[in-house]
Amino acid sequence: MNLRRLGKTNLMVSEIGFGGEWLERHEEAESINLIHHAQAQGINIIDCWMPDPKSRDIIGKGIAGSRDKWFVQGHIGSTWQGGQYVRSRDMAFVKPAFEDLLARIGGGYIDLGMIHYVDSFEEWDVCMNGEFIDYVHELHRKGIIRHIGLSTHNPLVAQRAAKTDFIEMILFSVNPAFDMRPASENLDDMFGEYDKGLSGIDPDRAALYQLCEERDVGITVMKGFFGGALFDPNRSPFGVTFTPAQCIHYALTRPAVCSILCGYDTVEQIDQAVAYETASDDERDYASVIAGAPLHAYKGQCTYCGHCKPCPMNIDIAMVNKFYDLAIQQSAVPESVRAHYEALDVTASACIGCQSCEERCPFGVEIATRMEKAAELFGR
Repeated sequence: MNLRRLGKTNLMVSEIGFGGEWLERHEEAESINLIHHAQAQGINIIDCWMPDPKSRDIIGKGIAGSRDKWFVQGHIGSTWQGGQYVRSRDMAFVKPAFEDLLARIGGGYIDLGMIHYVDSFEEWDVCMNGEFIDYVHELHRKGIIRHIGLSTHNPLVAQRAAKTDFIEMILFSVNPAFDMRPASENLDDMFGEYDKGLSGIDPDRAALYQLCEERDVGITVMKGFFGGALFDPNRSPFGVTFTPAQCIHYALTRPAVCSILCGYDTVEQIDQAVAYETASDDERDYASVIAGAPLHAYKGQCTYCGHCKPCPMNIDIAMVNKFYDLAIQQSAVPESVRAHYEALDVTASACIGCQSCEERCPFGVEIATRMEKAAELFGR
């Protein structure tokens, strides 16, 4: 299992993670076995947004005896009221709900204390002013939460979070379909009808990925499979089928993304996700699917898919393009981006303009021109 550094938290997390929301569907022993199997495959990060006692008990029992080998995303503001999930900022419910999470997970701490589900600026203002955020900071000062994170589906809210000096990582919804959607305060909009003619990534989402990369704010991914709709051509907004490996690869090729948290019902589904680690380039290839989709395309945009390989000069074209895209969004090249670019074994200046890469690009990107521009921008 490949590990990635989760931004400024410095936690080394498995790039395939565990989204825990399906655990309550099964008998406790069966779900505990799923966690044990995931750990045996090298998965070491799990999300617990769920407030129900059953899900929390399953996770606590599943990681018991190996608590130090797991990184838990535990949510602050996800409460259980009258047998129902309620998102709340009322401290009369928030504190007992978090204390319950802490007790059921075990170990006396939560690795990633997540400010739960903030999708509107109004909700942001409520969370960031008053008792709620004071409580989050208190937990952090005491070491009860090791790092502060935030979960959202709205890229504009996520940008606000990334610009703070205390939110170290973000749980965000990432998949090819969502990336074509403009920001919204209503999650249901993301699953609505996709108008024909949409083309390429939404600018606010692209800006978010760039901002997080620049500020070293790690992203973990939820809803990477679009609720399973991407596996069904009749439900997919693209009119074609993706595989789990393709969806995983799409998420993991976004700037700042460190781990995709998949939901699992069976050990076979865990194995299917983990098989990404040994999948071939062809098996991971989401770009050809998007490029050939009847309803949507990313024409002219680099998606960092790697189809351009191999380069006769051994340039990592996808990475050069990624750093170039990050840099041109700013008035001056951020030092962090420059450092990453200069750490490449071969930079854009080595391009000989053969354009063999362009013949392989499914999106018609003018790669040789971009290499010239990158070399000029970075000075090498």
